[in-house]
Amino acid sequence: MQTKKSIKKPICFDNSYALLGGRFYADVKPTPVEQPGIIKLNYGLAQDLGLDIEELEPEAWAEIFSGNHILSGAEPLAMVYAGHQFGNFVPQLGDGRAILLGEVIDNSSCRRDIQLKGAGLTPFSRQGDGRAALGPVLREYIISEAMHALGIPTTRSLAAVTTGEPVYREKVLPGAILTRVALAHVRTGTFQYFAVQRDEKDLRQLADYVIERLYPELKVAANPYLKLLEKVLERHAGLVAQWQIVGFIHGVMNTDNMAISGETIDYGPCAFMDTFKQTKVFSSIDHMGRYAYGNQPSILQWNLTRFAETILPLIDKIPDRAVEYANEVIECYPERFRDYWLSGMRQKLGLFISEPEDESLIQALLDTMQENEADFTLTFRRLSDAALTQENEGSVRILFNDTSAYDNWAKSWRDRLSREHKAPEERFELMSQANPAVIPRNHQVKQALDAAEEYGDYGPFEKLLEVLSSPYEVPEVYSEYLLPPKPEEHVLQTFCGT
Repeated sequence: MQTKKSIKKPICFDNSYALLGGRFYADVKPTPVEQPGIIKLNYGLAQDLGLDIEELEPEAWAEIFSGNHILSGAEPLAMVYAGHQFGNFVPQLGDGRAILLGEVIDNSSCRRDIQLKGAGLTPFSRQGDGRAALGPVLREYIISEAMHALGIPTTRSLAAVTTGEPVYREKVLPGAILTRVALAHVRTGTFQYFAVQRDEKDLRQLADYVIERLYPELKVAANPYLKLLEKVLERHAGLVAQWQIVGFIHGVMNTDNMAISGETIDYGPCAFMDTFKQTKVFSSIDHMGRYAYGNQPSILQWNLTRFAETILPLIDKIPDRAVEYANEVIECYPERFRDYWLSGMRQKLGLFISEPEDESLIQALLDTMQENEADFTLTFRRLSDAALTQENEGSVRILFNDTSAYDNWAKSWRDRLSREHKAPEERFELMSQANPAVIPRNHQVKQALDAAEEYGDYGPFEKLLEVLSSPYEVPEVYSEYLLPPKPEEHVLQTFCGT
């Protein structure tokens, strides 16, 4: 491994999950690849993690982030978990193509996982090959970093490397590996794995680990496990409300894709909406629309209920009483989600205070957008301009097939605005920070991936990342990224890549 200067530990690991014992994972090393090459290193994230990227040549980092070179202190493992996949329970899943290298303590004294995705076979690979194709790796890199820039809790992308080897899907594709960073990769499915075996000892050990690592303030609670349920509910209610507010569709909200940390995780067939539609589905495997945009809030409650079921024996030794306590928490979810969602949507409409009729005003706009095939992101962004001066109203109207439908709603909106004594500039500032100008539009993501896969051209990928890094302030030179797809550019389906 080539280095600029002699160093012992370019990554200082401080591992805790490995201490839980072999019931929680399988020891497994990444499968070496033929010719690793760096596509992208996330310098900002590396700095936050305390890594000095400049200490090593790109070739050396390619060896590390491909799994070819295992650094001192790393303890590679594949985590075991279960999960409900499209409502059907599978008692054992686990990391089939992901390997946790270890953990680091970042510059904020926060523990973070560093994981390789696409690093080869594990004992949990089932019928998979343990590898990842270039397209899905770049897709997760783009969208996870875009979510971070939008201020939405998410796993992050630290690096992407090519492997020099093909992977076989519907066709032969170039292989790649993503390095993913998370607060923790523990999932609802991790709890389900031990709960289905009625293994209360390991279940308690897992819950205590999660509390110690993610929610240490709960250790002094009278019932820390019930408080854990409350905390997980609160974080996820806020998370999915943020998804809804920017038009994001996860695509595969299985319980094994629900991180206990409250981060967005596992970017498979995810997408951002162009034309607004509550029933919008992009995932090629979601044939019944289970995870459609409008279903995401209710699916989250379903998933939270599954999590609650796993920790009932910890909440109270008397089963009926445990169920009663857990139900009281779960029943709070609709109100908590609604509070987060309404707060965000009020900001999107430039409302500083709360009025009882606000929900009806918001829903009326969404209904009008759906009926008139209006672009989700553009509608709200141009409303920001219209709030600054009514002369900008025309740019919003043209997004609606029936402009009079928009006019009817806009009258109610302006009446509502008039009841708040705020300067147009204040309202514009509020809305501009709530309504992104750019999102990872599906056709632009596809163009970047196609260029990389077909021609080895990473220019569109790099440019898209740059634009998405400041979603609320887009220079005029990048105005093309604000535009929705042309009719021939519409992306109707997205794929997992496995």
